[in-house]
Amino acid sequence: MEGGSLAAKTLCGLSSYTAPAMAYLTDIGANLAHSSFDADREAVLLRAAQTGVGTILVTGSCTESSQAAARMAAREAPVALYATAGMHPHYAKDCDEETLRLFRELGRNKKVVAIGETGLDYCRNFSPAPTQQAAFAAHIDIAADLQLPMFLHQRDAHADFLSILQPQLPKLSGAVVHCFTGTEAELEAYLDLDLYVGITGWICDERRGHHLQEFIHKIPDDRILIETDAPYLLPRSISPRPRSRRNEPMWLAEVASTVARCRNQDMVELAHLSTANAARLFGLPPA
Repeated sequence: MEGGSLAAKTLCGLSSYTAPAMAYLTDIGANLAHSSFDADREAVLLRAAQTGVGTILVTGSCTESSQAAARMAAREAPVALYATAGMHPHYAKDCDEETLRLFRELGRNKKVVAIGETGLDYCRNFSPAPTQQAAFAAHIDIAADLQLPMFLHQRDAHADFLSILQPQLPKLSGAVVHCFTGTEAELEAYLDLDLYVGITGWICDERRGHHLQEFIHKIPDDRILIETDAPYLLPRSISPRPRSRRNEPMWLAEVASTVARCRNQDMVELAHLSTANAARLFGLPPA
């Protein structure tokens, strides 16, 4: 169990950082097509493998990143790579028929295991709400036709999100509300629909994530998933903090450790549960 600590010290140069105990972990959402990884993507994957991460789903959030995610998933790597294909609601204004045909085509690739990132985001409204809603509905149609699970995003749009998604759930094979940061009532609504819930390093933030720590125990063992959402949401609980503010999959162990503590679970147990849940939802080989 000392391997994770050794990997963190050796690979990151963080001489006093002690990583949580190593276990087999699945990162269900990492934006590895992001340009911040262009200079050291192979080293990032190696660090992930050496700190207990065995599987990563590379998030597709636009046409370019979805294609790049599929290409990454097709090649050999130190960890098992899979991909999602979709359009983040920020970019919904760019989601045309050609885009949807591309996502449908990518979804037929055996290494593309979910449709998304898709959903609604009214926090900044980079795309108009009606445009987001239309793109979301179109993604649902693709997922239903291909019988692929969905990788979902929701921010400040809970009511509209549910009104679009809920009637279509009987057609879907499953879905995860990724990077959940919402209220207890929102969580309960998602659990009532048997959705999976993805938890990121947001929960490691003693300021913004404190509310999650209070009710994360309500997520059933068979519905919890963990993710980094790298390069975003570097866990604030890492000490000392890395020089770069960029998050990467090697820090998934920090998320798992915090989630396990808040749920009064052993970290290894939490790792096994979340990895098994990811395999079941996305149709991945068992760990």
